[in-house]
Amino acid sequence: MARTTIHVAAPPEAVFAVLADPYTYDAWVVGCKEIRGVEGRWPDRGSTFHHSVGIGPITVKDTTSVTEPAPPHRLVLRARARPTGVARVEFDLAARDGGTEVTITEVPVEGPPALLHNPVQDWLIDRRNRETLRRLKQLAEAR
Repeated sequence: MARTTIHVAAPPEAVFAVLADPYTYDAWVVGCKEIRGVEGRWPDRGSTFHHSVGIGPITVKDTTSVTEPAPPHRLVLRARARPTGVARVEFDLAARDGGTEVTITEVPVEGPPALLHNPVQDWLIDRRNRETLRRLKQLAEAR
């Protein structure tokens, strides 16, 4: 599993406000190109947003769903980008040093990435999630 942490100069409520707005995900999640729609009341358990993910001209349409909401300290998602796979993505927010320590933990749970899960894959996920958290930090601190 890949675990990546960043400090955000904003309270957990401000960081969670970004997580609670599904229409921001294409601005801060690396690889997310477009949010096409939302089902349910995000981030309630079972709510889902439809997204397009990809690199360059290669785009896949899929969904991300909430499996465990606990505002403003935790949000667990099931992110699909088939046929490449499905991941469990956990956001944990803790008040620290006048701001928030945000940790994202990601583990592939279905598809080839889950079958071939290895330290190199975790290293690559960590590198992507460093940029994802940097963008999340910018949005949360600007609110």
